[in-house]
Amino acid sequence: MSNTSIATAQSATGNAAVIAVARVLLSILFILAGFGKLTDISGTAGWFGSIGLPLPTVVAVLVGLLELFGGLSILIGFKARIAALALAVFTIAATLVAHTNLADQVQQLMFLKNLSITGGLLLLFSFGAGALSVDAKRG
Repeated sequence: MSNTSIATAQSATGNAAVIAVARVLLSILFILAGFGKLTDISGTAGWFGSIGLPLPTVVAVLVGLLELFGGLSILIGFKARIAALALAVFTIAATLVAHTNLADQVQQLMFLKNLSITGGLLLLFSFGAGALSVDAKRG
């Protein structure tokens, strides 16, 4: 095996590990947020109602399910591109609904954090879940 072949193989292995770590880091927020919403539907619905969302209980359940299962999908790399796109659209929508008071420093930080997360999700959508994923094993 040539030095170039060895370097390429090492690079591919390293990239796969970095992509897997990135998926874990992206997924944690959504898994925990979804679980939190689903275990406190009334509290989540109350907050959703207070910001003017229609059918707050239905929205709380749907958002909780999207976050939990989308996050799990990204974590294991199963249908990761679809989950990443769905969560990217959701994250932008949530940002526009709940984090546009940019005069408030906390809301400004949440706004920018969500844009950054969306960037990561769009990269995952574009390039896929990597070699260490269910998607890669399925071919």
